[in-house]
Amino acid sequence: MPVSRADLLERLRSLGIEATTHDHVAVFTVAESRHVKASIAGAHSKNLFLRDKKGRVFLVTAEGDAAIDLKAISAKIGASGRVTFGKPELLLELVGVTPGSVTPFGVINDVEGRVTVVVDAAMMEHEILNFHPLENTATTSIRREDFVRFLEAIDHPPLIVAVSDGKVTIEQA
Repeated sequence: MPVSRADLLERLRSLGIEATTHDHVAVFTVAESRHVKASIAGAHSKNLFLRDKKGRVFLVTAEGDAAIDLKAISAKIGASGRVTFGKPELLLELVGVTPGSVTPFGVINDVEGRVTVVVDAAMMEHEILNFHPLENTATTSIRREDFVRFLEAIDHPPLIVAVSDGKVTIEQA
């Protein structure tokens, strides 16, 4: 059974992480969420659930308007060959969410550590980051340092990589 929104928010609290959650109508795409973003400060994300030819799984988080070249991203994130979108069944199994609710918070459900979290370097330039709290009817705002601390606490240290531009600089958080 996947972790619930309440469980996620409690885990953040137990780590001493302050987060603010804003309820809103369900949004399934970046375009649909524009009206929501307008009222919530910080960087808003788009999240890509990807898989490479060897079956490795990546959850890539970038700013909502970032352009990401799927042909070029493989080398930047260390994937084996070209990446494709992961199937909804695998997304539910590993991240505990369905398409339209993809969020890096979902890796709390990946107890086997199969998912590599990739955060676009440009996203980390913002003080406040915004993600769905496991459901697309809310947005949770969190400080970037606390986001990294959360991922490290659940054994998913993020790979911070410039995936939305031509740079190939890689740094481990």
